[in-house]
Amino acid sequence: MKDTLKSHYAQLLGLSANWEVCAVNLELAAKLVKIEVAHCSGVRVICPTCGASCTVADHSPERTWRHLDTMQFTTEIRARAPRSDCAECGVKTTEVPWAGKHSRFTLLFEAFAIEVLLMSRDVKAASDLLRLNWHSTQTIMKRAVDRGLLRREEEPVEYVGLDEKSFRRGQDYISVMSDLNGSRVLEVSEGRDEAAATKLWNTLSEAQCSYVAAVAMDMWRPYFNATRAEAPGAEIVHDRFHVSKYLNEGVDKVRRQEHKRLMEASDERLKGTRQLWLFNPENMSDPQWMRFKELKELETKTARAWLIKEDFSWFWEYQYPGNARKHFEKWYNWVVRSRLPPMAKIAKMLKRHLPELLTYFRHRITNAVTEGFNSRIQAIKTAARGFRNFANYRIRILFFCGKLDLIPENLTH
Repeated sequence: MKDTLKSHYAQLLGLSANWEVCAVNLELAAKLVKIEVAHCSGVRVICPTCGASCTVADHSPERTWRHLDTMQFTTEIRARAPRSDCAECGVKTTEVPWAGKHSRFTLLFEAFAIEVLLMSRDVKAASDLLRLNWHSTQTIMKRAVDRGLLRREEEPVEYVGLDEKSFRRGQDYISVMSDLNGSRVLEVSEGRDEAAATKLWNTLSEAQCSYVAAVAMDMWRPYFNATRAEAPGAEIVHDRFHVSKYLNEGVDKVRRQEHKRLMEASDERLKGTRQLWLFNPENMSDPQWMRFKELKELETKTARAWLIKEDFSWFWEYQYPGNARKHFEKWYNWVVRSRLPPMAKIAKMLKRHLPELLTYFRHRITNAVTEGFNSRIQAIKTAARGFRNFANYRIRILFFCGKLDLIPENLTH
């Protein structure tokens, strides 16, 4: 019976003739199965450094690897890896066929854990299901990301997105580089200065940088400078979503200034209306729309600021850049005469960046993909209740958003 059990587990583990199952121990109270495996005596081994066939010098201390559960029982493999006696490299510990180098988990368990993590998106819940602590889960994810980055081919990337994302509290950010066509995060770096953006560009090869046709980004000078230096052939497209954000901020600033002045005269017409001015009218409920319709017909500065914001949205609808430029010039002249300083300030900023706004009509790209990743990244950060360590934050982002090939190879064991 014992020999049959050993043979059964040897087949399940996919062991070659070089390894044998010595014992299978069941601990009912601990709900644990221990499988003791040994390297067959007299069998030569491969030097892990040079690949030469060698005799066995001795064996390393016993190690334990977590394997897939047997029914409801936690299953462990225990073995002493042989050490090769290599004439060129000296004595080296060889790799076992069921696990990766320095891993405490079998390849099959790592693959299963990765699939569970990807399906759940809630790392804490997945860890509880797998009966893993935080450190073990993070180690599996890091190994998976490292594996995926090594496998990532040097394929051309036509359109790139650069954006920032908050990290810790306060003015603490990370920079994210995305492949807009591939809908994937390429890399993440700490900070949002020029050095951080340059580091992102340096993760691409020279050939990849030269292939990039255009980059969608905010009007953030460090990103602009790094892109000009590292990918001089790429055109810069200032993202329409960020332009909309600036215009909304301008409208809100006008509203706050006017509301303060009106409240001094006991006029509450703008009280509680902040969200209405920022909402897309198409997304309003019927009561909200009726209320907003009344508001925008009032002769207020806020209503004029909102009209300015809405009129600019037509800029993106033109087919040709020449027509878009004419629209911008008419819009700009209107804004600077509007006597609304917050809106005039934004108009002047947009005029300084008009060439990078007009490139949109050659490439028609936005940072919508990157903005979508920002939502997913925020969900990752919220689920983890924040990150103190940037390296762990980066691993989580690339694990869930990098579209990497994460699964280990040689899953026959």
